[in-house]
Amino acid sequence: MNRADVPGPDIRPITNREFRSFQRLIHQEAGINLVEGKQALVTGRLGPRMRALGLRTFGEYHERVLSDPGGELVRMLDAICTNETEFFREPTHFELLERAISLEWEESAAARRRPKLIRAWSAACSSGEEPYTIAMVLLGRFPAAAGWTVQVIGTDLSTKVLDRAQKAIWPVRKAEAIPARYRQAFMLKGTGPQQGLMKAGPALREIVSFHRVNLAQEPYPALGEFDLIFCRNVLIYFDTEGRAKAVGRLLRHLKPTGYLFLGHSEGLTGASHPLRSVGPNVYTPVGQWEHGKWPLMRSA
Repeated sequence: MNRADVPGPDIRPITNREFRSFQRLIHQEAGINLVEGKQALVTGRLGPRMRALGLRTFGEYHERVLSDPGGELVRMLDAICTNETEFFREPTHFELLERAISLEWEESAAARRRPKLIRAWSAACSSGEEPYTIAMVLLGRFPAAAGWTVQVIGTDLSTKVLDRAQKAIWPVRKAEAIPARYRQAFMLKGTGPQQGLMKAGPALREIVSFHRVNLAQEPYPALGEFDLIFCRNVLIYFDTEGRAKAVGRLLRHLKPTGYLFLGHSEGLTGASHPLRSVGPNVYTPVGQWEHGKWPLMRSA
């Protein structure tokens, strides 16, 4: 941990009472369940804000956060959120999308059972790698030249990472995770003062947009319905009740023929949502397929 990220001697250690106050507030505002023993995490992430504000105790900072819900509360949540992501994370999900799901959509569109419009939502999108990955896969199969319209929305609780996502610029080393055909078709490599960086090309930036959404609170913005919802590696920070409620809210935005993608450790065991598993932590509403079988899996 960088020394600048650790409270110095001018900031008093967090007390159990102060920790519980932030524990309740963060759960209430973001659904994040900070278990006992996370005092060091809270100290390390909130200390820089306290130093910037000239505050000595976490109790003082808690009061400042409560008094400024439109400003310091947002910055506190920005600091506390874990934002780890990469392109093509959990690649089996994108293989399923690229092959089986895309094939079903192509066949349905050819039979005029669906319009040539695909809408995808990357919830908890962090710095944008996931929504841009989704956009690459979809544009690779459903180009505008063939009459398709693709829309991808990325949302996150953190305004800090949303700003980075909108810039669509990353270290070029992140390109290693992108298959060559997508990298060559959709990414721009920086030169001169931009050397060592890469940027999403115009075809991607045209179809991807970003909004701030708190998955733990209602109502969500008027986002509409989606064919795909990716909500991966964020529900692990919610408690059981919070996970169930968040998935229920997501399902209100999922088309009856849509697909919900969760992270590798975020299955729906014990939940009562009307969903059927069609792949590793991939779900579709019950009733989409007859006899409880997903037809495309027969040839997998």
